[in-house]
Amino acid sequence: MGWLNTAASDTQITHGNRLWLYIVAAIIMLLLVIPTFIVIPMSFSNSQYLEFPPEVWSTRWYEEYFGSKKWMRATVVSLKIGVLTMLVATPLGTMAAYALFVSRHRAARAVFVLLITPMIVPVILIAIGTFYAYGRMGLNNTISGLVLAHTALATPLVMIVITAALRSYDLNQERVARSLGATRLQAFFIITLPQIKFSVITSALLSFLTSFDEVIVAIFVSGGTTATLTKHMFSALRDFIDPTIAAISTIMVLVSTLLLLITQRIGTRDKSSG
Repeated sequence: MGWLNTAASDTQITHGNRLWLYIVAAIIMLLLVIPTFIVIPMSFSNSQYLEFPPEVWSTRWYEEYFGSKKWMRATVVSLKIGVLTMLVATPLGTMAAYALFVSRHRAARAVFVLLITPMIVPVILIAIGTFYAYGRMGLNNTISGLVLAHTALATPLVMIVITAALRSYDLNQERVARSLGATRLQAFFIITLPQIKFSVITSALLSFLTSFDEVIVAIFVSGGTTATLTKHMFSALRDFIDPTIAAISTIMVLVSTLLLLITQRIGTRDKSSG
């Protein structure tokens, strides 16, 4: 237990002094992870109901998911909306973050706070407002309507990630490129973008996951052939207990984890090559 007496940082604080913090962090992590550890075994149950631990192990509900036209259609819709949201939110958020970061205007901070408001306002309020606005515009139950709504939710995340990356970047490099004749746009793409590309990739991933996992807005503005996977999952829980959602949840956890690992791998390789 000698490590308890070693320094935990550049200060005189030791690991022993931080032991309470480690315990609290471990408890919080367990509370967040335990539901996942419960859902995964439940997805391999052969029971007609959600059962933990499973009495009989089976891939019945995975076969039900992949063999269902309804679930497959909803999955394709969610993937399509997620990719489109990523393609729209990532450049929009990057441009907004860059513009506000390099701007010397006094209102830049206020504009930044205004643009990240969707992260502050309860999503249910955004969903209700979007539903009534789309009712007048004819965008309810459309792919484009969902993409616009999810873009509004994902763009603030992109802005925060890109702004954090720009704060650790020396803008003098871009100024040098501009002094040598490059336009601001050329300097951004040639000098700045390659150095913050990992943050851009991370932002794109977060945009996709934000859209793919979103359910509240989807409940209000999607339906019929444009209903998302998460909306179908919510309906399956509300109307009747369908164990298929445990299999879908497990797949979603695995996909999210895989995407995060790929992003970290890209970041590690980028740092080692740099």
